[in-house]
Amino acid sequence: MSTKQHVEIYTDGACSGNPGNGGYGAVLVYIDLKGIKHEKELSAGFKDVTNNQMELMAVIAALEILKKPVEATITSDSKYVVDAFEKGWIEKWMSNGWKTVDKSPVKNRDLWQRLLKAKENHDIKFVWIKGHAGHKYNERCDELAVNAYKNLTD
Repeated sequence: MSTKQHVEIYTDGACSGNPGNGGYGAVLVYIDLKGIKHEKELSAGFKDVTNNQMELMAVIAALEILKKPVEATITSDSKYVVDAFEKGWIEKWMSNGWKTVDKSPVKNRDLWQRLLKAKENHDIKFVWIKGHAGHKYNERCDELAVNAYKNLTD
């Protein structure tokens, strides 16, 4: 049994245009030792980004805010993010010098490397869910992500 605290992390990215203005949303949920439920929401907007970049940034932001090592379940509607870890793509990319199966450079390598660093001290499980299907936290993450890019100023 692990002594690490368990945190549920929900993430989503959104873009208006691809590339275009984008944003991410994340919700972290945990129950403290007194049994009290805590939720923390994160979001930010960016210009000239892709949806996949925002999906990655949501996970990165959530992990980078953690102050100590945790066990976390990261729930995302992004197959791009979830499959990279759950299907072993990331290990293959690294062993191939950050090249895909067809020998082209992995897109968003800088963000993948930042994500790998952010998850180093944590025990992470990635779970995929269908987006826009009524999941409370996925819907909230989408709302946070969309509001983040809609509130960008010039």
